[in-house]
Amino acid sequence: MNDLTERQKFILTLVIHEYIRTATPVASQHLVARYKLDMSSATVRNELAILTERGYLRQPHTSAGRVPTEEGYRYFVSRLIQATELPDSTRRMISHQFYQMRYDVEQWMRLAASILAHQSRAASLVTAPHPEKARLKHLELIATRGRQVLMVLVMVGGEIHQRILILSEPVGQDQLSQAAHHITTLYQGKDAEQIRALRSLVEGLEADVVEWVLEEMEQVDSVVAGEVYLDGLTNVLSEPEFTASDEARRALKLLEEPTLLQDLLARTVLTHTPGGIQVLIGGEGTWEELRQCSIVLGSYGAPGVAVGTLGVLGPMRMSYGRAISVVRFMSNLLSDLVTETLMDDSAIKPEGEVSHE
Repeated sequence: MNDLTERQKFILTLVIHEYIRTATPVASQHLVARYKLDMSSATVRNELAILTERGYLRQPHTSAGRVPTEEGYRYFVSRLIQATELPDSTRRMISHQFYQMRYDVEQWMRLAASILAHQSRAASLVTAPHPEKARLKHLELIATRGRQVLMVLVMVGGEIHQRILILSEPVGQDQLSQAAHHITTLYQGKDAEQIRALRSLVEGLEADVVEWVLEEMEQVDSVVAGEVYLDGLTNVLSEPEFTASDEARRALKLLEEPTLLQDLLARTVLTHTPGGIQVLIGGEGTWEELRQCSIVLGSYGAPGVAVGTLGVLGPMRMSYGRAISVVRFMSNLLSDLVTETLMDDSAIKPEGEVSHE
């Protein structure tokens, strides 16, 4: 297919901007009048007809104006969209809010979801930073009662997992602490595969504990993403194209259904380097629930330590430039936070400053 002429690209951009703004079909006379174009309505109408033939626009009714198609939006996002940045004042305000949170990761996630929803005027999702491959940082064994022992596993990246163990016979706290210290010393920084290869280094009680450690770490590895934080769902429900239909509710169900969301994340940004942006338009023929929606997704974190996903979901008629700019900015900011607070294998740093960039 031949590429569009510069005039056709210009008119397609105007149609998309107007449809995003008004949610109503865009006519040639409207474009000429609103943008004071130095061409006639007939000329614009002819270009609209060509764009319709090419599949970038469609005409809902014979007498109506045009609206963008999925292909029109894809062409716009991939080739026509202008790179934008959030205003400096907004960037400083957001960075300051995170600085006030210090090292409370859960508060970061809630704040990030709130900011994404507010800035994009869409629904937002943020997943907590999750290790690409669980690596042991620290092990604690705490005697509770009888043969019961609480195992506390801390992973590189700060993720904590607890599990109640039932031993074959009661064991004192001193012996439990010695075993935990020895296991930590032997296997600190190693993943499940590496620990399994070195199981012969322990025996007796320690060998039993290492088996439980491996089970827990392999379960962590099987999870695609960390806990999901959502915000701004009402922003989507209030959009004109969704107020009298079930389309928005079907899309929001995707965000709230763990299995569907895990599938989406596993097949999209989780294969991308932190900082990359991916735009899904109309479900890309894969997710029927997103047929009338678009999602702008990004990944963040420190590769090899912990990574997460963030993004916004809205109608296909979303403001892509603004959505991409806020997702990119938040991705970079959260990556800085993860790097500064979780890269130290010994512990989350008790003091320090969050980057204001």
